[in-house]
Amino acid sequence: MSEVEAKIRGRAKELLADGKVNCFIGWGATRFPGKTTPKFVIKPEDADGLVYNENCLNLLAKYVLDSQFKDGVTGLCTRGCESRAINRLIADGRLRREQVYLVGIPCGGMKENGNTAEKCEYCTNRNPVIYDELVGEKVAECEIPGRFAAVDDIESMSSDERYDFWKSQFEKCIRCYACRNACPACNCMECYADHYRTGFMGKQANGVENQVFGMTRAFHAGERCIECGECQSVCPMGLRLMSLNRKLVREVGDLFGFTGHGMDADPARALGSYEKEDLDEFM
Repeated sequence: MSEVEAKIRGRAKELLADGKVNCFIGWGATRFPGKTTPKFVIKPEDADGLVYNENCLNLLAKYVLDSQFKDGVTGLCTRGCESRAINRLIADGRLRREQVYLVGIPCGGMKENGNTAEKCEYCTNRNPVIYDELVGEKVAECEIPGRFAAVDDIESMSSDERYDFWKSQFEKCIRCYACRNACPACNCMECYADHYRTGFMGKQANGVENQVFGMTRAFHAGERCIECGECQSVCPMGLRLMSLNRKLVREVGDLFGFTGHGMDADPARALGSYEKEDLDEFM
C-alpha cells in the first residue's frame, strides 16, 4: 500500500465517521489486474476498499451529480482533472462548492496497458487547482510539448482529406453517448439528443447524423472543455474526439485569450458574452 493510498483511506474513514461527508468517492480494485473502478463509500469501515495507484483512470467528478447522497456533502478524491471538472460544474450551476469536500491528490499521470495513458499524456495540471486538503507532495508542473500536434496534423490535410478523415471517424460511432455521459462539460439536465427528432437532429447511427451529433457536442463544450480526455478514453469505437476538442480549445484561446478551462469556478464566457472590440475575421 502506498503512503497516499493509506492517507486517502484514513481521511475517508475520519470524514465519514465525523459526519462531515455522507459519501466518499474514490477508486476500488476489480478482479482484472491493472484495472480499477469508481467506488462509493458510505460506511467508515468500507474505506479500506479504496485504492490509489497508477491504474486509477476514471475521472470521478461527474459522479457527484449522480450520487444518491448529493443533498449532503460528498467527499471526493481530487486530482488536477477532477478539480477542473468541479470548477466546470460549479460555473455551470450544476453544483455548489459547499456540496463537496475535496481531498486533493497530486498526480504524475496514470497508466493504461502498462504505458502512459493517452488522456494523461498532455495533462496541463498535475496538481489540483482547488481542494480542501492535500494528500501527498505537489509535483512539478510543466508545459507539455505536442499538445496540439494532432490538430496540426489534421489541419495540414486538404479540405477533402479532412472531410474524409472525420467522415471515417463518425461512421464508426454507435451513438452510445458514452462521450457525453462521461464529459463534465456535458452536464445539461436534459440533452437534446435524448429527444425524438428526425433529419439532422435524428438519433440513427449513420454517418450524417453521427457527424451532426459529434460536431454539435464539440461546439457545445468548445469553450468549456477541460481537456480531461475522458470522452475519447471511454469511446468503445476509438473515435479521435480529442483532436476535434483541442482544435476548438486552441481557437478559443487564440481568439479570446482563454488558456485553461476549469481553472476558475467563475470564468469568463467566450461564447456567452461579447465586447465591441472582439475579433470579427469570420464575418
